This record gives sequence, C-alpha cells and structure tokens, in this order.
Amino acid sequence: MDIRRVRHEERERLLEIEREAGRAFAAVGMPEIARDDPGTVEEVADAWVAVDEDDRPVAYLTSRVLDGNAHIEQVSVAPSHARRGIGAALIDHLAATTGRPLTLTTFRDVPWNAPYYERLRFHVFEPGPELAALVREEAERIPGGAPRVAMRRELAVTPL
Repeated sequence: MDIRRVRHEERERLLEIEREAGRAFAAVGMPEIARDDPGTVEEVADAWVAVDEDDRPVAYLTSRVLDGNAHIEQVSVAPSHARRGIGAALIDHLAATTGRPLTLTTFRDVPWNAPYYERLRFHVFEPGPELAALVREEAERIPGGAPRVAMRRELAVTPL
C-alpha cells in the first residue's frame, strides 16, 4: 500500500470516503454521526492518502500539531478496504514522518474507535490545554452526546 499526499483533484474523493465510513455509526446506534457533515475540501488539503493499485485514494489521515504532539484530526478508510491495516499504516506513517508522539480524540465505546486505537498502542490520557479545549469544543459540536476520550501514543523507542 502506497502512502502519499493528496492531490488537488482527489480532495472530493476524501469527503466521499468520510461519508462512506461514517455510515457504520448507524449500526451502533449513532445515526446522527452517520449523517454528520464530512467537512470541506480545504480541511483535507494536506491529507496523507493510502492509494490502491490504480493510485486512487482508499483512505486518508489529516493532522496538525497540538500541545507539541502530532494530533490526528481524522483517519477514515473506505469500507471496501476496511480491516486490512490501512488505517494503522497511515498512523504509523504519520508517526515516522513527524517524530512526535501522536494524539487523537475518539468515541470511547465504539469498537473501531477507542478499543481499536488501544490495539495500536494509544492510551487514554489527560490532555494538555490545546487538546483539552478541542475536547470541550467537540463535546458541544458533535451530535448525540456519546462519551469521547483523548488518547496518546508515545514515540516508539528503538533499542541500541
């Protein structure tokens, strides 16, 4: 699986991936999340994408720096390519390219959210001021009131 930066003409495809992936929330009693706005092409302008054998995006990750960490804003995989390790590969790519610990916010009780990230070596933690402000903003903005948590993954330490 190749990972590269999104091309301008591919940005709308990333919003389609977000819509497709979001539909899974209806199956866990969160229809309001399934219908949530996927964002704008500007919000995915700097995304990393995983592409298929025809060089078409099948997953993406967006991030920014918060509290000195590489904060994952969104990682989404097209359902047709789910359960193949593509999301994990994008996360590992971000860790390798930034050299920073990773953070994210996610739903605590959704199987492909916090429990999934725990398998990828993330742990719930007390966020710094920038991330704490984001968690408060998400609690007000995201419909449904499902519990969210902030998670962090430390840098991998390579033995000498």
